Amino acid sequence: MALKRDDVFWNAFTAHGKLAVEATTLLEKMLEKPAEAAELYQQIERLESDGDKITHEVVVTLHQTWITPLDREWIHGLITTLDDVLDFVDSAGERFTLYEITSSRPDALELAKVLRAAATDMSKAVEALQKLKDSKALLELCGTISRHERQADRIYRRGLAALFKDGTEPLELMKWRDVLDALEASCDRIEDVAQIIEGIVLEHA
Repeated sequence: MALKRDDVFWNAFTAHGKLAVEATTLLEKMLEKPAEAAELYQQIERLESDGDKITHEVVVTLHQTWITPLDREWIHGLITTLDDVLDFVDSAGERFTLYEITSSRPDALELAKVLRAAATDMSKAVEALQKLKDSKALLELCGTISRHERQADRIYRRGLAALFKDGTEPLELMKWRDVLDALEASCDRIEDVAQIIEGIVLEHA
């Protein structure tokens, strides 16, 4: 039986959220095991490509659908921001791989763990979005994601400071700054998703 148009949107949000969990889990593993970075990044690339396909399908369906389960602006904003999450996760993995980094840094690994936790809660939130009646649980999840983002900011700043305090060689410093930037930006995009979900919940409360 063909999917209802509404199901295309709900399923896409859920699928994208799950891709983010998979990708951030792989990224965390990459930082734990730098020797496996190239192989792990190939898997992240495939997930990012899958996310692009989902986003494209949603945008096409949005243009072909007269009545949608949420306002068009919400749907477009949510799916493109979910796609941004994967893009930045991919960017972090790509930089780590291209720069041929052979050992990790504690702050970067800690940031990756927070990123994976934030992605997990984001995935729960987008999957639960279809059940807008349970607004309290959704808003609590959004609050948890915001706390993850604040924690990520603290780790990011600490990690940058450590690069300078440790007297890291300039080229290595630039490599790690780029990786940390991409990790932190990924967390920022996840918080953006949470803010969109929060807006949807409050509008339908």
